[in-house]
Amino acid sequence: MSTVHDDASGRQRGRLLTVWTPEDKAFWAHEGRAIANVNLWISIPALFLAFAVWQMWSVVAVNLPNLGFKYTENQLFWLAALPALSGATLRIFYSFMVPVFGGRRWTALTTASLLLPTIGVGLAVQDPATPYSTMLLLALLCGLGGGNFSSSMSNISFFFPKERKGSALGLNAGLGNLGVSSVQFLAPLVITMGILGPWAGEPQMAKLSGAHGVAEVWAQNAAFIWAPFIIIVSMLAWVGMHDIADAKASFREQAVIFKRKHNWIMCFLYLGTFGSFIGFSAGFPLLIKYLYPDIRPLQYAWLGPLVGAMARPFGGWLSDKLGGARVTFWTFFWMVLGVLGVMASLPGSGSPGSFTGFLLAFLFLFFLTGIGNGSTFAMIPVIFNTLAQRRHAAGSPAQAESEGAKESAAVLGFSGAMGAYGGFFIPKSFGTSFDLTGTPYAALVFFVVFYAVSIAVTWWYYSRRGAEIPC
Repeated sequence: MSTVHDDASGRQRGRLLTVWTPEDKAFWAHEGRAIANVNLWISIPALFLAFAVWQMWSVVAVNLPNLGFKYTENQLFWLAALPALSGATLRIFYSFMVPVFGGRRWTALTTASLLLPTIGVGLAVQDPATPYSTMLLLALLCGLGGGNFSSSMSNISFFFPKERKGSALGLNAGLGNLGVSSVQFLAPLVITMGILGPWAGEPQMAKLSGAHGVAEVWAQNAAFIWAPFIIIVSMLAWVGMHDIADAKASFREQAVIFKRKHNWIMCFLYLGTFGSFIGFSAGFPLLIKYLYPDIRPLQYAWLGPLVGAMARPFGGWLSDKLGGARVTFWTFFWMVLGVLGVMASLPGSGSPGSFTGFLLAFLFLFFLTGIGNGSTFAMIPVIFNTLAQRRHAAGSPAQAESEGAKESAAVLGFSGAMGAYGGFFIPKSFGTSFDLTGTPYAALVFFVVFYAVSIAVTWWYYSRRGAEIPC
């Protein structure tokens, strides 16, 4: 293990930072910024891989019928949805792990854990006789990638001062979110080539959507391709990242957030932003497949997550400039219009619908989810630092700062967990809507109502004049 010593200042022991005061401008300029950026730029590829593994089934599920797997539409939507269910549940626990174990250790170990579903899926897709129950278990294991988000965001929040948290968290999450679009973009390419050699397995014969005849594919490559990168980044996190001594806290100390009303409000709002991003990412390829059967879904599905991921850092930056609540309010307003645009483009009643309109409306929605992801996470540190300052108005500013930072980190992780349930409910809503009505229309109506309620909640608590916590 690499060790670094700063005997002159005593600030660093191995990879443990014994003194970390990013709000001190002199400390930040002299050494804080450089250390924070190292941790951020290792965290980003680790989170990128986590998202790629988490959303692997959005690609794999689309290809299974072409490989001879006899699954119904609803069964395929279940496979696309289950990683989000397990990932969201793991996030609840992961959100509290960084202050307990340290960000460096936890990032390295959880990134390495991604090898389990990666290798498992690569083996399972090579045999159409693989039981559906095994596929369900592997889909649940992909949730290990989803859990990593909460601990990653919690960890990075400790490294940056308040005025830079929005941008830093936006970069970490936004570039990490690119793992979703990357797995959807790269999978159709790598499965057409035996690039991993004979050890990865023999090719299969498959009929691709919108194509004639059959082609030789290496479906396992969609999973195996990530394994070497997981090993490299896990090692990089172990030797290059840091733990912060002052960030240590027990679960009991962090559990105070469950008594904070604004924790639950922000969980609801983040369900509307990130939940929409990850849910649409999981369901988008299957929606294209069943609504527009002549279109090859994976030629277009990756565009949505790419747009959303690229928009997230901009959402964080914009919130640092204009205020997170204002950005969040208008994001939900435009999301209502975006869903109405999707509904207007659907096929039905003898009309073939408009795939161009459908794609553009969904890309607009993905863009808005990215903006909203950044703006809601920019709101959280402001809200909980403000609450801490109010509680300690006559006391110690240092205590208020420490308490606000710890609660902010815990809420960032926990709201990330709650928001991730959207990745389960949205594709499952589409599957249920197809089962009951033959279209996704009913699910889309529900989304319009949810976003309208989110507009009202944001306005009342955070963005109106005289709001409880303007931010």
